Amino acid sequence: MDEEMLNGPATRLNHPWNHPWNKAIPFQRDCLQSRVLVWGVGALLALATLAPVVRALRLGDSIWPLWIPLLLSLGFAVLVWILRAATAPAAAMGFLVCFILSQSPTVWTIFSAPIFHPAIPALVTLFVLTFAATKVGRLKKEARGLAEARSGRRASQIVANLGVAALCAAIGEYGGCIAALAEAAADTVSSEIGQALGGPAWLVTSASRVPAGTDGGVSVAGTLAGIAAAGAIVAMGSLHHALWPHKATVFVAAIIGLFFDSLLGATVERRGWLGNDLVNFASTLVAAVLAIGLRHAMR
Repeated sequence: MDEEMLNGPATRLNHPWNHPWNKAIPFQRDCLQSRVLVWGVGALLALATLAPVVRALRLGDSIWPLWIPLLLSLGFAVLVWILRAATAPAAAMGFLVCFILSQSPTVWTIFSAPIFHPAIPALVTLFVLTFAATKVGRLKKEARGLAEARSGRRASQIVANLGVAALCAAIGEYGGCIAALAEAAADTVSSEIGQALGGPAWLVTSASRVPAGTDGGVSVAGTLAGIAAAGAIVAMGSLHHALWPHKATVFVAAIIGLFFDSLLGATVERRGWLGNDLVNFASTLVAAVLAIGLRHAMR
C-alpha cells in the first residue's frame, strides 16, 4: 500500500472525528505520538496518584484524610463526563490529575484533613473557561472542520494539557504547576476564540496573513482572550498568597509558553513532524520550566 493510501484522502475521510483530516502530520503518526504520550505520562500520573497512599501506609499514618480529595476528584471526573466535555478515558485521566493537584499546597485543614488547595480552583477555572470557549461559534468551527468532537476531549488531550501541571504538583513545584495550567488555558481559549471570530490571523514566524485556525497563526482577539485566561488561572492559583512572591513570574512564564506553542505550530507542526498533543505538552513544559527557573533565579 503506497503513502497516498495511508496518509491521503482515504484516511482523511475515515478517521474517528468524522470530518476531513486537515493536519500536515499523517494521521497514523499523530495517533502514534498521542498513544505514546498517554501511556508514558499516564503511567507517571498513576504512580503519583498512588504515592500518597503508599507513603501513609509505610509511615503507619491514617489514610482517611485522602478520602476528601479522592471524592472531590471522582466527582470532578464524573461531572466532565456527564457534560460530555471529555470521553470516559479522558475523564479517568482527569481524575488522576485532580487527585494529584489536591495534594499541594494545602491551605486549610480540618482535623488534619486537607480541605482547600488553590490548585483546585485553578483547575476548575480552566475547565469552565475552556468548556465555554469551545461552545463559542461552534457551528462555524464545525463547518470548517475545526471544532472539538462532540464526545469531548480525548485522553491524549487531557494528558497533553494537564500532565505537566500534575507532575509539577507531585514533585512540589507549585509555581510550575500553575504556569502549566495557565498556558494550557491560554492556548485553548486563544485558539477557540480566534477560530470562532474568524478574524485576521498572522503566522507568528513571518507575520504573513493566514486563515484563522492555521497552525502557528495568531489573532489579536484570540491572543487577548488567551492572556486573560492565563491571568484568571494565575489569580485562582494565587489564593491565600500561595504563589507569593512569584505570581508575576508565573504569569510571564505562561505567556511565553503560549507564544512558544504558536512557534512550534508554525514550524514543526506545519511540517508534519509533531502532532498537536505533543506541541501542547511541550508548551506547558516550557511554561513550567520557565516558572521554576525564574523562581530559583530570583532567590
